Amino acid sequence: MHASRERNAGLALALASAFAFGGSGVAAKPLIEAGLDPLHTVWLRVAGAALVMLPIAWRHRDLLTRRPALLAGFGMLAVAGVQACYFAAISRIPVGVALLIEYLGPALLLLWVRFVQRRPVTRAAVVGVVLAVGGLACVVEVWSGLGFDPIGVLLALGAACCQVGYFVLAGHGADGDDAADPLGVIAYGLLIGALVLTAVARPWEADWRVLGGGAEVAGTAVPAVLLVGWIVLVATVVAYVTGVVSVRRLSPQVAGVVASLEAVVATVLAWVLLREHLSAPQIVGGVVVLVGAFIAQSSTPVAASTPVAASGPVAASGPVAGGAGVVTGAAEGDLAAERATV
Repeated sequence: MHASRERNAGLALALASAFAFGGSGVAAKPLIEAGLDPLHTVWLRVAGAALVMLPIAWRHRDLLTRRPALLAGFGMLAVAGVQACYFAAISRIPVGVALLIEYLGPALLLLWVRFVQRRPVTRAAVVGVVLAVGGLACVVEVWSGLGFDPIGVLLALGAACCQVGYFVLAGHGADGDDAADPLGVIAYGLLIGALVLTAVARPWEADWRVLGGGAEVAGTAVPAVLLVGWIVLVATVVAYVTGVVSVRRLSPQVAGVVASLEAVVATVLAWVLLREHLSAPQIVGGVVVLVGAFIAQSSTPVAASTPVAASGPVAASGPVAGGAGVVTGAAEGDLAAERATV
């Protein structure tokens, strides 16, 4: 009975995480269209979330001496890399398309495992990669000479590649008796990501007057500060924390299935709120991408760490992405990032 309650609570938290991460793009894009640079938007998200997570960072301050390389890599790839690429991508291409491209991360990880780590992969994993790439071809409409801005597509692919770096780092962070606490890694990843983005985005040069005005969402003017609050508190802090806790209560495979809803949520919200309609072939391609990504991630050898999208990088939104965020590791819980999503 207790196990059933734990599982139900885990499912509820995983759903909350997927919905929270899925709403990051539709809140960020109106800010970008209102005049805020994509890099400044992602800096606001990461820096704001880092401030909220400061108490957790202080609690796990021993990680600075125990796992400095892990924290640095996580901050630069899973936070700064995924989020900067994703937000820059959605300034050029639809939110749903960017997130679906970012979902190639689990498939790309299989290429890393096979050709860099030189570990065998299953036939099912290869089928997953082929499906994901084929679905992506439908999403970007390759038959029409690439139906979207090629730079936007490349930026979304960059977010997917940063997710791979997160997967690899997360596998190291979850290993051995010296395993790093996932919440501590997230907190320091946000802090380091904020520092990196501060140097790159140069926020002191931003036109912050945009935040004093409004941004259009579904034809209605919404105060820009409310959108920033949503991105920081809901789409980042709440999304990460619920994602981490849910993975501790569920198996990675179950968490991965639920987390795939992030792409669906983001696409539907963009359709309703931003009027970003996808064609029938793109919708079919998106479903194929998600199926291929799930097959690929659920077929990864255990020793190489099983990636579970709990978004983007990280993926960020996916990271996640939004992010995407993504969670990698054993059922007792590992690191989370959108999907990377952050």
